[in-house]
Amino acid sequence: MKAIGCYLYTRVSTAMQVDGYSLDAQKDKLRKYADFQGYQIVREYSDAGKSGKNIDGRPGFMQMMKDIENHADDVSYVLVFKLSRFGRNTADILNSLQLMQDYGVNLICVDDNIDSSKESGKLTISVLSAVAEIERENILAQTMEGRKQKAREGKWNGGFAPYGYKIVNGILEIAEEEAGVIRQIFDLYLTTPMGATGIASYLNQQGIKKVRRQNGKLDVFTPAFIVKVLDNPVYCGKIAYGRRSNVKIRGQRNKYHVVNQKEYMINEGKQKPIISPEEWDQVQRKRKKIKGYCRKTHSLDHEHLLSGILVCPKCGKPMCGNVSRKKDKTGKYYQDYFYYACKHRHHFDGHYCDYKGQLSENRVDAVVFDIVSSIVRTPAFVKALEERIAKSSDTKELEARLANIESHLAEVTARKDKLSFEMDSMDIHTPHYDSIYADMKQRQLKFYDEIQSIEKEKEEIEERIRDLKSKKLSAEGAYKFLLCFDKVAARCTDKEKKLFLQSLVEKIEIFPEKRDDRRIVKSITFRFPVMVGKEEIQTLHLSKKSLVETVCSLRLKNVDNH
Repeated sequence: MKAIGCYLYTRVSTAMQVDGYSLDAQKDKLRKYADFQGYQIVREYSDAGKSGKNIDGRPGFMQMMKDIENHADDVSYVLVFKLSRFGRNTADILNSLQLMQDYGVNLICVDDNIDSSKESGKLTISVLSAVAEIERENILAQTMEGRKQKAREGKWNGGFAPYGYKIVNGILEIAEEEAGVIRQIFDLYLTTPMGATGIASYLNQQGIKKVRRQNGKLDVFTPAFIVKVLDNPVYCGKIAYGRRSNVKIRGQRNKYHVVNQKEYMINEGKQKPIISPEEWDQVQRKRKKIKGYCRKTHSLDHEHLLSGILVCPKCGKPMCGNVSRKKDKTGKYYQDYFYYACKHRHHFDGHYCDYKGQLSENRVDAVVFDIVSSIVRTPAFVKALEERIAKSSDTKELEARLANIESHLAEVTARKDKLSFEMDSMDIHTPHYDSIYADMKQRQLKFYDEIQSIEKEKEEIEERIRDLKSKKLSAEGAYKFLLCFDKVAARCTDKEKKLFLQSLVEKIEIFPEKRDDRRIVKSITFRFPVMVGKEEIQTLHLSKKSLVETVCSLRLKNVDNH
């Protein structure tokens, strides 16, 4: 008689220390059960360090379900130690169970003594899975409440110390080698007209170096860093909690994203302040007043088409669009002059540029749009673009890196959890208990710092993957646009033209000085090879006569004289 085949599934998460069963312990129990019942274990699947809140983050579980769907093996059961190891989300558990049963596979939870093939089994699973989900939410709520309580007590909640502070025995202490520049930032913001960009430029110009850290490896100051400093209440002796929160994405199950909160809890901190509360309040009043200035009130439909892809002829950095507005005697605006200029401010990020040219947007936009539109009308270009878009955006390398990072994160988290379990299990009568516990606490804090650093790297890789996929979608949109280019180009909005140009063009170089032939554009570099006549190029050098002749229909001189 042929033995009944089964799969064995085990999972251990950060909460696993509560019930005390490691992966090996679970496997041992399940193997003994299968041997006792006379079942043959065909394959084993495991997810180490994976949360049970949903199935998406558990590759072992996903592979098992895929094998069941593909009839990879003739199995009748999936063995799990407890239902909570199978999942903690009611909908996921029931959906997965229904899918298994559609293929003739049932679930056995050994420790819970549940068999879904029996009449009472599925009902019991429904009840226990709901309890498991509630338990998971309770654990999360308790964890958050613990952090909130630490904030109420004015204690630091873990992670890297803010710039200007260091962590000593879990308490923030002023790091004087960094605190001086924090005081200078607040002073410059209050006593000068400089904003975040101006302050960053000034500090870099003065040769002041930013101390490199695990969570900030640049030794120059950036506007983003200045803004974070000015908005962080920790510097006036406060501890904030809930400045950012995970918010559920509407219409997607178990999907969350980080959202900055307008209101959050602020308490008196245990740390010494670097600036006075009065100085903090003055800065916040100025910040609140200035934030309102960014709202666009004029030329609402206008877009700077080449902003970011037009580069400075001296420093090679991206140029940005700007506007100069004229008023009549009554104070009403009657004329806008849009232009491109090098906005990589003096000494910004240690970079200096003195290019003072202001290029008329109307003039440069017309040249570039006429050149690009003439090229994309050709059948050779359309065919080449179609072939390129047909190939998927290659994210395999990044996804492999992401898998390694997630594996590393799981490993470090497991080591941190093991240490936490050892700390909780320590006998208070152990010799040198206080010293040993203090050493373990320091190791625990280092684990938290490492986890935060890994999570930041993980977010960056995920953002790059999303960006690649987004660029592919943009390219597909541009291709569809090209199919009816002649009909719709004249009726396109500025936003549509900007999307079109920036999907195709990577960089536009201009001549540094005025030319006798009044040409402005020196070269156009596309994001991928394009067909110009019978030649495939990526950069169109407009200073070369042979290439100019291939696009003679552009009437460059006439356009430049526009």
